[in-house]
Amino acid sequence: MTFENSRSCAKTMDQDDPLGSYRDKFHYPKNDNKEKVIYFSGNSLGIQPKSVRKYVEKELNVWEREGLLGQHSRWENFHERLIENTARLVGAQPSEVVVMNALTVNIHLLLVSFYQPNETRKKIIIEQGTFPSDQYAIKSQIKFHGFDPQDTLIELSPRKGEDTLRTKDILAAVRDINEELATVILGGVNYYTGQAFDMQSITKAGHKAGAFVGFDLAHGAGNLEMNLHDWNVDFAAWCSYKYLCAGPGSPAGIFIHKIHHHWTGPRLTGWWGHNKNTRFKMGPDFDPIQTAEGWQISNAPVMGMAPLLAAMEIFDEVG
Repeated sequence: MTFENSRSCAKTMDQDDPLGSYRDKFHYPKNDNKEKVIYFSGNSLGIQPKSVRKYVEKELNVWEREGLLGQHSRWENFHERLIENTARLVGAQPSEVVVMNALTVNIHLLLVSFYQPNETRKKIIIEQGTFPSDQYAIKSQIKFHGFDPQDTLIELSPRKGEDTLRTKDILAAVRDINEELATVILGGVNYYTGQAFDMQSITKAGHKAGAFVGFDLAHGAGNLEMNLHDWNVDFAAWCSYKYLCAGPGSPAGIFIHKIHHHWTGPRLTGWWGHNKNTRFKMGPDFDPIQTAEGWQISNAPVMGMAPLLAAMEIFDEVG
């Protein structure tokens, strides 16, 4: 059809949308007249899937009936129910993803491993105007290692008169910094401009410079088709309360490429990242799971993951 800037054209497009029936799977907020609103705020908080209540009540019922026993009958491996669908969502192998914590917490945990500065190689590349929480986290990581963000953090900005970064300018910056570059961490999609970055090309350039490359996918997960494994991205993190519609404060996700699964470098550890076969022997020495799960700290927040499970079921249906 030919697009027209008209109400009738919009209605026709809605009627012809092959995914239009999925609207009925969500609760839409209503205005003062009890009419459903047109919702354009999914980039901040997605609307609630109608199936969420059923998923949460199921876990509440288990807690009511079984108490502690529910931990072993159902919840101990609850996060594993989200591995296969999460892997499909970001183009990863199942061993490369896990749902845990919140986004900025995960960025900190990932940078403990994937930002290892020294006097020669200490610089981090980000895009100018990245989400403030990312800026706070990255600057604090730089300071934690005893360096000054003023001469360590490289913020890439668009050319004068332009609103978005040119890929060739990003790649040139990576090449220019080269042996001084420790880590590249960009938003897969910039939260303010909506620019989607060429993650594959940026990753390739970063690796050629000898740096780790990762992405904040808060505005990528559930919004872009991605192939993090094939692109050889080292690490990534995202939230689930935006496009994934898992609710306010819902658990976030991480990706760690399988080449890092036998990691012997620095990381912060906790018992839920410990070898599952010996976890409850309560030994003193950490034996990491040899997957992204090895970066887990604490056991899964089941009541927070249940809405995400409901939402991911819809993503699986759509494909």
